[in-house]
Amino acid sequence: MDVGATLVVSGDGRYFSKDAVQIIIKMSAANGVRRVWIGQNGLLSTPAVSAVIRERVGADGSKATGAFILTASHNPGGPNEDFGIKYNMENGGPAPEALTDKIFENTKTIKEYLIADELREVDISTIGVTNFSGPDGPFDVEVFDSASDYVKLMSYDALHGVAGAYANRIFVEELGAQQSSLLNCTPKEDFGGGHPDPNLTYAKELVERMGLGKSNSGVEPPEFGAAADGDADRNMILGKRFFVTPSDSVAIIAANAVGAIPYFSSGLKGVARSMPTSAALDVVAKSLNLKFFEVPTGWKFFGNLMDAGQCSICGEESFGTGSDHIREKDGIWAVLAWLSILAYKNKDNINGDKLVTVEDIVRQHWATYGRHYYTRYDYENVDAGGAKDLMANMVKMMSSLDEVNTIVKGARSDVSKVVNADEFEYKDPVDGSVSKHQGIRFLFEDGSRLVFRLSGTGSEGATIRLYIEQYEKDPSKIGRDSQEALAPL
Repeated sequence: MDVGATLVVSGDGRYFSKDAVQIIIKMSAANGVRRVWIGQNGLLSTPAVSAVIRERVGADGSKATGAFILTASHNPGGPNEDFGIKYNMENGGPAPEALTDKIFENTKTIKEYLIADELREVDISTIGVTNFSGPDGPFDVEVFDSASDYVKLMSYDALHGVAGAYANRIFVEELGAQQSSLLNCTPKEDFGGGHPDPNLTYAKELVERMGLGKSNSGVEPPEFGAAADGDADRNMILGKRFFVTPSDSVAIIAANAVGAIPYFSSGLKGVARSMPTSAALDVVAKSLNLKFFEVPTGWKFFGNLMDAGQCSICGEESFGTGSDHIREKDGIWAVLAWLSILAYKNKDNINGDKLVTVEDIVRQHWATYGRHYYTRYDYENVDAGGAKDLMANMVKMMSSLDEVNTIVKGARSDVSKVVNADEFEYKDPVDGSVSKHQGIRFLFEDGSRLVFRLSGTGSEGATIRLYIEQYEKDPSKIGRDSQEALAPL
């Protein structure tokens, strides 16, 4: 870190965050940092941190050099649960692998560290500036309104994560929603004992309210629902009794962006998705003649494309969606994008005619572009050695597609032929860096895919993710149940 730098330090409010903020303040002072910016109560969503880095200017003209984000994303929090730290660069995006690899190597040899233990603790609950005389001269800590810089850029369940700090300001104060439309919007260190992962399994209260649960309360569900994860960078979109897959969500946003979202009124520079995400976005890009990129899992790859002016909208199947307004996925932005599309589709319904619903929008999209039936299976906490052996064996199988097809036909004779298999490798078109071993793909003659990938976002053992995708262009077949359509694969 350069002497005289400005650092942003905040996170999703999980257990140990307040202690970590004070430790980082003291280490920053001892290492020549000039000032530290902290969201009130140490709360800033991951997309808000990106916005602060890119947009905030201090009273003396200072700009942030980078940020420490205290989060373990969608993983649980509490005294016996997960805690994590990630570093974002001066462009607002995650640190690239070249830097994180160097940091890891340094952890193997470091023998001492500097910390200004004599500094008193900063009250991070009160907005204002605290001035110190640090070892290298003046040192300031500024606590600021967690929502103000983010709101300038741009029924909701925060799952007791940091999104709750923004929900009232944006949805109630700015957009006029009812207070009763907000669920679990008080940030808690342990996320209320829940798992802050915005999906049909963990967002139970919202799922029930939207009519997708097992019980029937007799109350008519709202037309629109959404949820966020712990650090508010992931999102789940729901309609009345209807779930929108993340892969469909980013494709639908891209297809409607120019007409429905003023930020994109002049056109899209390009679109991108992570490799395991379904190819729904590919079809939109081809139809609209847009630049398209398929990248490894990891938001830093999107950031490079955005910095080069080649990508406007991007997404991943793990409930992450974003645009080039910042360099992180942004759960609240995705919700606002969907609200904009709903408003655009209903602009002629001001007299109270039947609303165009979330389900209507999705089904119209399928009718136009075809449907990508899609699911993911996670095999969690498996033996790491066994997982590596499994992946290595599949790499060997790729050399003989005849053998693969014999296995496939032996299991299901109605499955299409495997015509290609590879281990995904990505050469960044911006900086030329190469990312290898990003997942194994089996591609079928009818456009179907099976993808296997080792994931590193869990905290124990290894996780093998299996992605299954079936493309259907026949309008008479796009309304089938996903599990039925995917059963042969």
